Amino acid sequence: MRILLVNPNTLSSVTELVTDHVRRVAGNAAEFVPVTGRFGARYIASRAASAIAAHAALDALAEHGEGCDAVYLACFGDPGLAALKEISPVPVIGMAEASCRVAAEGRRRFAIVTGGILWGPMLTEFVASLGLADRLAAVRTIAPTGDRIASDPDAALAELAAACRQCALEDGAEVVILGGAALAGLAERIQPDVPVPVLCSVATGTRAVLAAARARSAGRVAFPAVDSIGLGPALARRLSAGESSPG
Repeated sequence: MRILLVNPNTLSSVTELVTDHVRRVAGNAAEFVPVTGRFGARYIASRAASAIAAHAALDALAEHGEGCDAVYLACFGDPGLAALKEISPVPVIGMAEASCRVAAEGRRRFAIVTGGILWGPMLTEFVASLGLADRLAAVRTIAPTGDRIASDPDAALAELAAACRQCALEDGAEVVILGGAALAGLAERIQPDVPVPVLCSVATGTRAVLAAARARSAGRVAFPAVDSIGLGPALARRLSAGESSPG
């Protein structure tokens, strides 16, 4: 299997970090093709950056998706996920959606911990869009954004662990998602200090995209051909082709 891994941030170091972790989780189950956003914010930590990242993710899919069996949107918050699903001929898995759905299994109450204070309301709205608002116990953020955490993870471990404990002890969460591509691998390091399971969003999304690639059921969505100007050539071609309703 061949899976396109899209990091719509523009930091190649984050792409390398998440790809290394994904490959450790997946082993020999698939070949991952990592792509970093061609334009946009160095690291997504606001609505404006997320909106631009959605365009960058579409651009990456159009440019590099040929021959892939699935697409992994490796960015917590899933910028552009619905649009990617619309134009992709293969399944698209978002890190945040996959993590939330796994966390909510068995009607568990779950919480999210991540870096960057603006993610609080953004992720609360995202969870509601999945129909899981009644399962969300809390979203807690720490001030450093993911890129800063990735540059010095040891400095953030205590604060991340404290936020996860608060989710369990004060908010009633039965499981906590440690969200963020740049936080790959940190869940297992803080788990001993947290009284409920801590999910690594990168690993959880990886397992979901492997399953989707095996199933190869994209749930195609019909969309009309789109005339455009100023887009990358590959994305312009993909949009101009449109997609007919299946069968």
